Amino acid sequence: MFNNVYLNKKILITGASGFKGSWLSLWLISLGAHVLGYSLEPDTNPSMFKELKIEKNIRNVFGNILDTEKLEKTINDYQPDIVFHLAAQPLVRLSYSEPLLTYQTNVIGTLNVLEAARKTNSIKAFVNITTDKCYENKEIARGYKEDEPMGGYDMYSSSKGCVEIMSSSYRRSFLKEGYAMATARAGNVIGGGDWSADRLVPDCIKSIINSEKINIRNPESTRPWQHVLEPLSGYLRLGQLLMEEGGKYAEGFNFGPKLTDIIPVKEIAELIVKNYGSGTINIEKKDTLHEANLLMLDIDKAKSTLGWTPTYNIYQAIEKTVEWYKEFYKGGDILQFTFAQIKDFGKNMINKF
Repeated sequence: MFNNVYLNKKILITGASGFKGSWLSLWLISLGAHVLGYSLEPDTNPSMFKELKIEKNIRNVFGNILDTEKLEKTINDYQPDIVFHLAAQPLVRLSYSEPLLTYQTNVIGTLNVLEAARKTNSIKAFVNITTDKCYENKEIARGYKEDEPMGGYDMYSSSKGCVEIMSSSYRRSFLKEGYAMATARAGNVIGGGDWSADRLVPDCIKSIINSEKINIRNPESTRPWQHVLEPLSGYLRLGQLLMEEGGKYAEGFNFGPKLTDIIPVKEIAELIVKNYGSGTINIEKKDTLHEANLLMLDIDKAKSTLGWTPTYNIYQAIEKTVEWYKEFYKGGDILQFTFAQIKDFGKNMINKF
């Protein structure tokens, strides 16, 4: 898989203690890679990183990407072949209460990682993960293409738009002779192991487990929902091609679901209840914080250029997600169950790369 490009390679993942970082760490381990994580300690309880004891399966350093001295020393000492940069303040609603932290982490923090990587000669490829929310969202009923304007209503979205602009400038200014760096823009991910605040699936699961009503703020809002392994397969494919062919793929790419799989919040919650076999839904009165109602991605470039296409439809994604939480709460071997889900996804991938 991925042409064995990750076998015995040294990989740095910033944000490894997070939801996506935990899944990516385990997938890379299964591909025979050596992984070093650099991230803050998990800020949720429970957390996937702690519950699966991922720290025992990778090398790990707890640190802040704003701590330039520690960051640079960690990267220089490890001498990685490739960087997957996931560390971020990832929550839209938190960006309203913590705008300075959001910009410091997402913009300055990313610049710190880019600079630390530039000072480390071993690095050949850099996959810079941003978000679908980096686009100036006019809430139009079509997917945004990679060359459309960056923007963002809230501070999280605009910070990620800034990261995209900065990354393009950084590439042209400093990386003509350096590592190959691409940005990856993915939609809302779901999957087992996410306990973040103010996210639909974790909120649904917590409510079901606690026998409480599932409160839905914006029932008709749509997002490009996808299982967490979907964008990760795109990141890994992009990293493979950056390693093999360098700057040819050093651009921005969208990773999202098929347009037919983009469904409203209320339907997602109903499918979770159906798959779990319990739960009731309550529609809340909206609060005053702005959140987009309609957001879609055009993934034609990833299909045509990278040969990447989604594997699971939304119904399969929700089924796999609920299966993970059921296994966790019944006390099963959740680490091996997670590896089994990764293996199953790999077997079903439309393109084996």
